[in-house]
Amino acid sequence: MVMMKAAVFVEPGRIVLDDKPIPDVGPLDALLRVTTTTICGTDIHILKGEYPVRRGLTIGHEPVGIIEKLGSAVTGYREGQRVIAGAITPSGHSHACLAGCHSQDGVGTAHGWKPMGGWKFGNSIDGCQAEYLLVPDAMANLAPVPDGLSDEEVLMCPDIMSTGFAGAERGNIRIGDTVAVFAQGPIGLCATAGAKLKGATTIIGVDTVPARLEMARRMGADHVVDFHSVDPVEEIMRLTGGRGVDVAIEALGTQATFEAALRVLRPGGTLSSLGVYSGDLRIPLGPFAAGLGDHSIVTSLCPGGKERMRRLMAVVASSRVDLKPLVTHRFTLDQIETAYELFGHQRDGVLKVAITPF
Repeated sequence: MVMMKAAVFVEPGRIVLDDKPIPDVGPLDALLRVTTTTICGTDIHILKGEYPVRRGLTIGHEPVGIIEKLGSAVTGYREGQRVIAGAITPSGHSHACLAGCHSQDGVGTAHGWKPMGGWKFGNSIDGCQAEYLLVPDAMANLAPVPDGLSDEEVLMCPDIMSTGFAGAERGNIRIGDTVAVFAQGPIGLCATAGAKLKGATTIIGVDTVPARLEMARRMGADHVVDFHSVDPVEEIMRLTGGRGVDVAIEALGTQATFEAALRVLRPGGTLSSLGVYSGDLRIPLGPFAAGLGDHSIVTSLCPGGKERMRRLMAVVASSRVDLKPLVTHRFTLDQIETAYELFGHQRDGVLKVAITPF
């Protein structure tokens, strides 16, 4: 049995590097040799036991790699080809997929489908913080990397770029809109970049970490608000002359940021929620105008599939957005536990880490 190194969830508080068998390849699968991956905030929730996964699962859902082996029924690809796969790997034939909700791909039951059912890597199947990754439904999910793009240039596509851009897309941002983005972590920064690409002409980034506020400007923010220095709601209303914003994107997942995003909306504005919440949300009566304010509240889960990945890499290749600066630290797979310690404690100005086999 041929073995590989993999970052494995042992118990809450412990993700360790261990040996696991290289997966067998089924007819519709592809085996990738992982060349670069990263750690997501969701992986930290798994590490802390805040999101339950089975013990022994390989973690990680943001792969860049080379096709090592193709399943017998897979066509249109070749071994040795550089590819990415989205964090969300839809089958293409579930009820959710056929209804156009590929991110919610899952097994339908009498009780509905599992939320985030399309997220399989590091959730319901082994993920990509390993030397090899088995990609299901390869023909629906593998996207060839264009010549000339490095691993780090496309590393954000599988998850945070797709998620952040989805926040702007679902918010239905129009040319000339004013947009506020609450939290400028990696996903919030991608939402800021997505808002600019969608045509927003006034973008307000909210955070408190100086390096993130500066990065927000690089990603397209026209104004930045330090919520430790001023009340962000009051400051955004001042910046908009009391009008409020057309779209507020919530990219953290807390009651405070959700409520603040609602409070800065203009009448008929849209709150686009990207945060993963750990408890019930309360909608305050006043900002919600007792349900009569024509507001929209929309949510998004990272869109996946090969066409989504193709489109995102086309944006990168066009130089309309440069997300390489989000990679602030680099580790090898043997250093994965050190990488988790750094990323989990948000030390040394970390935004995203790149993890390579050697």
